[in-house]
Amino acid sequence: MKNASQKSAYLITIGDELLIGQVIDTNSAWIADQLTVLNIFVKKILSIQDNEKEIIEALEEACKKSDIVIVSGGLGPTIDDITKRTIAKFLGVEMQFNPEFYQDVKTYVEKRGAKLDDLMYNYSFFPKGIKYLNNSVGTAPGMEFRFKDSVIFSMPGVPAEMKAIFIEEILPGLKSMDTESFIVKKTILTAGEMEAVLADRLKSIVSEMPDNMSIAYLPNLGRVRIRITAKGENKKEAQALNDIFVDKIKLELGDIIYGYDDDVFEEIIGKLLKKNGLILGTAESCTGGMIANKIISVSGSSEYFNGSIVAYANKIKMGLLGVSPYALKSHGAVSEETVTQMVKGALEALKCDVAIASSGIAGPTGGTLEKPVGTIWIACGNKRKVLAQKLQLGENRMKNIETSTILALNLMRRFLIDQ
Repeated sequence: MKNASQKSAYLITIGDELLIGQVIDTNSAWIADQLTVLNIFVKKILSIQDNEKEIIEALEEACKKSDIVIVSGGLGPTIDDITKRTIAKFLGVEMQFNPEFYQDVKTYVEKRGAKLDDLMYNYSFFPKGIKYLNNSVGTAPGMEFRFKDSVIFSMPGVPAEMKAIFIEEILPGLKSMDTESFIVKKTILTAGEMEAVLADRLKSIVSEMPDNMSIAYLPNLGRVRIRITAKGENKKEAQALNDIFVDKIKLELGDIIYGYDDDVFEEIIGKLLKKNGLILGTAESCTGGMIANKIISVSGSSEYFNGSIVAYANKIKMGLLGVSPYALKSHGAVSEETVTQMVKGALEALKCDVAIASSGIAGPTGGTLEKPVGTIWIACGNKRKVLAQKLQLGENRMKNIETSTILALNLMRRFLIDQ
């Protein structure tokens, strides 16, 4: 049943590739985020086959239970893309040739030195009576049509094309819809603590939340996003309620929080370096340059980053970073002593003010009883002070590399905050 007090939506993604795990459905997550900002409640997300019966059943359910239905996928020219003709059958209308669209496709194809074939001719048929939604980055237009009390939007599944159609053609209309219930959300970005630890620290705050509020923990490697959502009869009421509990969480977690909403972790590091007028360098063993890669992914990072030495072999640790043979022999490459010396060596070799180092056993082989797979040391510091931290991670090599990269950057973040 539909809720008269709040607009609701169903999201339907079409494609066998989604169901076999070949492609991850990022479209639904992106669309749901856009709708939540507009105070439109997403009731359900369905991923279905390129199958006429499945598509019709999904549309029937969605139109019965929601005001807005957004479909992505199945709009290409190939024989397995059946969405358009299935929509025509669902609406009880004929397919109609569109000569203007055919000419546009012909021009597009010929500009790229290709030849038009029967597939592209058939591609130019659409359900009679639909409204076309312009695709500024591709050939397949979106479609808008109504069924009973629901409005349905259908878009291609290619993320770039879907986003262009949604932002340029669909979003303006959705913004003009009246909603009687308002949703406000805030995402708190944390690093360095596990989901269970955060949940335990916040349990007393969560117990105070009224029924029209919710909290969700969204963990990733080395980081956890905490989403706070509040509903109210107007935006001011919902925002005020949300702000109260966000402030309580900020007070409890302190510098575990590195940002909010769309903040980018690497950009936060860069801003701290610029604020302190510092130049960074990295000395990496098990992370293989991934820390440096994160840093340079930010435009303008040349202002605060000098470079990296990937010292995978011990001879490079000694030759370029000045790690002593005694430290390597007595404590091993995976040790506090070694990463501390790697930081000091990077400061000298890279002519930087602060440096990050990593050395560990990423796996799945190479572990010992004393130092099992997943044992990783990270360090950061300057000429006066070096902080080192031991990590005991799992057996998945790439997860270990990615997690230690994030935690090494977080160690530097907290080091810079204390400066």
